[in-house]
Amino acid sequence: MTMRALLTALALALLPAAAAHADIWGYIDARGDAHFAAEQLDERYQLFMKGSAEMDAARILPPSAAEKESPLFRYLSQHPNLKKYEKYLNQAAKDYHLDPALLKAVMAAESGFNPNAISAKGAIGLMQVLPATAERFGLQSDKRNSVSQKLTDPKINIRLGARYLRFLHDLFPDQLSLMLASYNAGEGAVQKYNNAIPPYPETRNYVKVVTQFYHLYKPAGGSSNRTFSSRVREGKRIHLTIPGQNRHSADAHDLAEQAP
Repeated sequence: MTMRALLTALALALLPAAAAHADIWGYIDARGDAHFAAEQLDERYQLFMKGSAEMDAARILPPSAAEKESPLFRYLSQHPNLKKYEKYLNQAAKDYHLDPALLKAVMAAESGFNPNAISAKGAIGLMQVLPATAERFGLQSDKRNSVSQKLTDPKINIRLGARYLRFLHDLFPDQLSLMLASYNAGEGAVQKYNNAIPPYPETRNYVKVVTQFYHLYKPAGGSSNRTFSSRVREGKRIHLTIPGQNRHSADAHDLAEQAP
């Protein structure tokens, strides 16, 4: 059995327990890239953020003083592309009545703040929007650019991701976990399981990771509107490993494959 298959089997076997906690593990490699996961995948991963027994953002434990001093926390809160695209994030959040912290959390998990990220399934850009999803929400090609080309524009990409999140918010009011599960696996998958998080290891872990990131970026978490240090350089990347990664919906959003 391969390691990937083993991790998937373990995630399935322990699914009820995994869904009950929202701990985040991570490390920074020799190149300075940050790696995050919803479980300790190997000895390099150290406990980064301790979660509660709920995946609702309102019940996630705030970062401790020790967590705020960790390199992983600084990496997430001080990435230069957060500042670079902040005006687009704030405007999209305002226009679609969303929390900017939620957009930051999704962006961190989906692309690691990389505007050039393209997934194996063709999801594009900062918010990893599929061209089909963009067309569904009104983005059209023209004589100069296709829908895919337009999605490489950070402003357009962020707005499309925000618009989709707003749609999911209205579909599942005040149910953050279902919004995030739908962004990952498609709202059809959530509806298929009677408006519950689908029993897919990847989606379960995705919800946990993004929920923790969301709380980290909320002002109460101490990182939403802080200054951005030059200690985190432009070339550094975030890598999010989701055990059991396997798409179950044609409308699913794929995690970015980072270019070297």
